[in-house]
Amino acid sequence: GARKSSGSWSRIGDLAYGLRDYYTCLTFSKSRGAMSSTASTLGTTDRERNASKSRETILDAAERLFAEEGFERTSLSDVGLAAGVSRGTPGYFFGSKAELYAAVLDRCYTEVREAVKIGRERALASQQSPDVILAGAVSDYYDFLSARPHFVRLIEREILSGGKALEGVPSQLAAGQEALAAMSAELGLDTADGSGAAHLLVSIISLCWFTVLHARTLLRTVGLDPDTPGFAEERKAAVIDLVLNGVRDRLPAVLKA
Repeated sequence: GARKSSGSWSRIGDLAYGLRDYYTCLTFSKSRGAMSSTASTLGTTDRERNASKSRETILDAAERLFAEEGFERTSLSDVGLAAGVSRGTPGYFFGSKAELYAAVLDRCYTEVREAVKIGRERALASQQSPDVILAGAVSDYYDFLSARPHFVRLIEREILSGGKALEGVPSQLAAGQEALAAMSAELGLDTADGSGAAHLLVSIISLCWFTVLHARTLLRTVGLDPDTPGFAEERKAAVIDLVLNGVRDRLPAVLKA
């Protein structure tokens, strides 16, 4: 038959390596001999654990690469190499690059939703005054972003390119709605006036997001060094002060409760 081109052999090689890693992640479903029911159960558990670990490793690598290089300049082969698996393995777990990208975005906003849920439960259980709860919400969000620089860069890249991919990520809309509901509940805001709580939430996000995003650009031009010990606490205090003063002017009843 006709000889295959080098490109064809490359794709075949990717498929072969992908199959190898995929089945290695899952481990062998059975040995050649008979397996006891206990061994079978243990084998299934191991397969699920290894597959889940590989999936998370691929998502970690993809999030970093998409944030640093962008969607267009990142290939599935790049992700496989960065994740320490074969070039074809990301495709076996996620299908196309677009599907992997969507999975990365979905995981990012799922983490946001989980953080909102934890913060809401803690705030409502604390029985603290609204100003203390609001200060804690600002601090928590700032720390969340600071611990996830790839998330910040990834979302910024996506927004600058039009944000089309975010439209297909249900967790993104859910995260915003849940954050708004949490803030209203935590501060006892009137849910009938949704715009007030929405503006407050946007202000908090903006003040924290901009600081983390421009840690290496604007901050340095005005003499602020984010690597200085104590900078994070200083910046959080400044944001909290701005937010609390703004709320006192617009919604005095909330903070005088």
